[in-house]
Amino acid sequence: MVGAPSIHHRILSSFVGDRRFIQSTHPLHQLFRCTPGSKHASMQLSKTFSGLTNLLFNRRNIDEVANSQRKRLRPGKVSPYRPVPDHIPRPQYVSSRKPPGISSGPEVHDEKGISCMRASGRLAAQILQYAGTLVKPGITTDEIDQAVHQMIVDNGAYPSPLGYGGFPKSVCTSVNECICHGIPDSRALEDGDIINIDVTVYLNGYHGDTSATFFCGDVDDNARKLVEVTKESLSKAISICAPGVEFKKIGKTIHDHADKHRYGVVQQFVGHGVGRVFHSDPVILHFRNNDRGQMVLNQTFTIEPMLTMGSINPIMWDDNWTVVTEDGSLSAQFEHTILITNDGAEILTQC
Repeated sequence: MVGAPSIHHRILSSFVGDRRFIQSTHPLHQLFRCTPGSKHASMQLSKTFSGLTNLLFNRRNIDEVANSQRKRLRPGKVSPYRPVPDHIPRPQYVSSRKPPGISSGPEVHDEKGISCMRASGRLAAQILQYAGTLVKPGITTDEIDQAVHQMIVDNGAYPSPLGYGGFPKSVCTSVNECICHGIPDSRALEDGDIINIDVTVYLNGYHGDTSATFFCGDVDDNARKLVEVTKESLSKAISICAPGVEFKKIGKTIHDHADKHRYGVVQQFVGHGVGRVFHSDPVILHFRNNDRGQMVLNQTFTIEPMLTMGSINPIMWDDNWTVVTEDGSLSAQFEHTILITNDGAEILTQC
C-alpha cells in the first residue's frame, strides 16, 4: 500500500495487541488509543494518506449502507463462564492470568508437531462446520457458544478463547457489522443476518484456529457477494504461499481482490503464527504493505481477512472486545490455519 512506511500498525489479530505493546499490561482498548464505544480504534496515518484512505475506501458503498433497513447491533446479556473438565489440559495463559501477547519466533514444526497441528486443525474445522449448521433465525449466539463449548470439551480439547486476556466465552460470534471478537450473548439471530464464527481449539498442546461467515435465513444479494468475495480473497492468498514467498504478497493479493469489487480491507486486525502458542510471529497483514519476511518450510500461521461493505474504521464497544464498523456497514471474515510445505501450503483447518 502506498504510504505504508508512515503507518504505525495497530496490529491486532484475534485477541492480540500491537507489536510495540506486547509487554503491555493495559486493557486491550488502550492499545487502540480509543475510548470504548465512543471513539475510533484507528491506525496512525499521515493526513494525506488518511484522507486518501477515506476517499477510496470508507465511503465506497455509502448508498447501500444508508438504505439498509437492518438494525444496529446492541449488546445482549452474557451468561457465566462455562466449566471445562479438570482433566483437559489448559494453555498456560489460563492459569497465569497474565495479559497475553505475540510470542517472538515463528512456529516451525517437526513431524510430531505437524501431526499434532493436523489433529487440532481438523478438530477446529469439524467444530466450525457443526456450528454453521446451528445458524438459523431465533437461535442466540450464547446457544451457539454452549454447543461449541460442549463439542470441544467432549473431544478432550480446551476452547482457546476462554479466559484469554479475560475473554468470557469459548467462541467468537460476530454478527453483521461486527468485524471481529463478538462475545456470544442473548441476542437471537434474525432472518437476513450474516455471522462469523471463530473457533480455536487447544488439543494435545497445539492450537487450531479457523473461522467462516455463515448466512442466516434469506440473506440479500449484497451481503452474499461480500461474503463470497471475502472467502475468495482468503483462497487467493493461500494459493500464493510457499517456502521463500514474502509475507507481504498475502496483503497485496487480498487487497487487489477487494479493490476489484470495491470493498474495504480492515487493517487493524491481522493473521499470526499459531501452534504451541495461540499467537506468535509472523504478523500477517491483509493489506498492501512493505513488511519484510519470508515463509519457511513446516511453518504454520493463519490468514484471516476482514472485508467491509463501507467504512474500514473500527469502533470498540465498552466490553473491550466487540469491534464494529463505524458506519454500521456489513463486515465478513474467513480464516484458515495453513502449513507451508514443499508444494506450497496445506490447509490444516478443513474437514
